[in-house]
Amino acid sequence: MLGLSQTTGYATLALACLRDPGGDPVSVRDVAGCTGIGRPYLAKLVQSLAGAGLVETRRGNKGGVLLARPASGITVFEILDAVEGTGALDGCLLGRADCTDDRACPTHFFWKPMRAEVAEQLSALTLAEVTDFERSAGALSDCRITRQ
Repeated sequence: MLGLSQTTGYATLALACLRDPGGDPVSVRDVAGCTGIGRPYLAKLVQSLAGAGLVETRRGNKGGVLLARPASGITVFEILDAVEGTGALDGCLLGRADCTDDRACPTHFFWKPMRAEVAEQLSALTLAEVTDFERSAGALSDCRITRQ
């Protein structure tokens, strides 16, 4: 079954723990505790997300991470792009490096429009929607972090 990478899933889950701009920053330690993501791995994700302008980081005693924009203004496609890189959805479904319109694998011509549809849907799906789902599904039920 096709799906987004575990890295994208972790990044999305971590972002679901963060507060919107104007709220208090959340420590990487607290996010790791809520999500079960290892702190070193989470710290690398935060660097990628900050580089893409999705989160802000603050140093110091009251430091941590918070969303750079409201969750309703961040899309899952932006998260995917931040942690997987531009063109994460590009490429051959069978993993062939030489799959093009001129040298197409058996899946090329049905996968090409599907990739565009997946990108469109992920561009319409917001972090706020994913966060609501994760909270209602109980994925963050043990989390002490509350959204502000």
